[in-house]
Amino acid sequence: MPVNIPETGQARVVIIGGGYGGITLGKALKKSPFQVIMLDKNNYHCFQPLLYQVATGGLEPDSIAFPLRKLFEKQKNFYFRMSEVERIDTAIKRVYTHLGHVNYDYLVIASGGKTNFYGNEELESQTQGMKNVPEALNLRSLILQNFEQANHESDPEVRNALLNFVVVGGGPTGVETAGALAELKKHILPKDYPEMATEDMQIHLIEGGNRLLAGMSEKSSEDSLKALEKLGVDVAFNTFVKGYDGLNITTSKEALDMAAETVIWSAGITGNIIPGLKPEAIERGRIRVDAYNKIIGYEDVYAIGDVALMKTEAAYPQGHPQVAPAAIQQAEQLAANLVRMQIQEQVQPFEYFDKGSMATIGRNKAVVDWKNIHLKGFIAWLGWMFVHLMYLIGFRNKLVVFANWVWSYLTYDKGTRLIIRPYHKTKSEKATKG
Repeated sequence: MPVNIPETGQARVVIIGGGYGGITLGKALKKSPFQVIMLDKNNYHCFQPLLYQVATGGLEPDSIAFPLRKLFEKQKNFYFRMSEVERIDTAIKRVYTHLGHVNYDYLVIASGGKTNFYGNEELESQTQGMKNVPEALNLRSLILQNFEQANHESDPEVRNALLNFVVVGGGPTGVETAGALAELKKHILPKDYPEMATEDMQIHLIEGGNRLLAGMSEKSSEDSLKALEKLGVDVAFNTFVKGYDGLNITTSKEALDMAAETVIWSAGITGNIIPGLKPEAIERGRIRVDAYNKIIGYEDVYAIGDVALMKTEAAYPQGHPQVAPAAIQQAEQLAANLVRMQIQEQVQPFEYFDKGSMATIGRNKAVVDWKNIHLKGFIAWLGWMFVHLMYLIGFRNKLVVFANWVWSYLTYDKGTRLIIRPYHKTKSEKATKG
């Protein structure tokens, strides 16, 4: 059964995903000769770089999310359907969803990325991911529930497990999450739980490589390590997590094995692959595309953003970084090329413009790399805040986030320490017997 979308007589561009790639493409086609249809399982766009602040009580989720329908409310050629895509059939140019099917003339897969557990089902089921709003809210509830339980727990072993926080992965998300937890420990724990010894809360960051922020400069790695260690975070390098049953975490270094009720997985990202593509179009969890974002082996199917793997630029032999600027630039170029094809003009290949990299560790602490320039400390922190505010969608969201940051800076407080939706973590049978 077809999804109820009116036929307008225009060539139809179907976009799967409402992330930065999808919404940029949709906006760029506003005055085009196309009918634009977007499919997403959520009715909102989420600003993922700030999810860790939702998880640690710094922001509410509605301050980093924006309704997709509101974003496109004045665009006459745009249609949105909240639906989960099940598969595509490129032979008949059709997308199947739980609502029914949608036919397309051009299909753009902008489905983004998801947490990569590298095939370990136990880690996937027991650790806490942080790639969407529900996961961030689950983590916030778990953190606060563990504080509440630890506050009255008399068994020291149970108490230690409740107050052990393990972050796996030393990329930007891992570094920022560990820093946010350290600030919770420093500024919030003494006020909210004065009868609990602050030093009982232990924060561990486990990284499989030999440095933090591997995609940034050596200087940024060194500066971020010093900042985290100053905040009291225990950082372990060249260490891999082998298992976690919901209570006991095992690693490649037995001395680092421990009991922990909270293990946050930020050790990798892989593409959200839509079933129906040829196996040869998939490589390392991403969809292979040419210099025009066209999927290898297809003529009218494209991929952009985190899910796309473009290896045509010499500077990026393993593909472009899975960040918002890459998705936005690819979407803008693809929109222009789709219009060019309609008027039979020559399409242009994509060239990535690197706008730099940044990560924050906490209050007045951040690192920024831009070309050959490296910044750290307060100036880098201000730059990080400015860039993230600019990328947020909606004036209200910018205002609310800025107001929260100012309040937090002036008061050393985080105002959203609410367990609205209790989270019930299911441990494995091994941990239960344990």
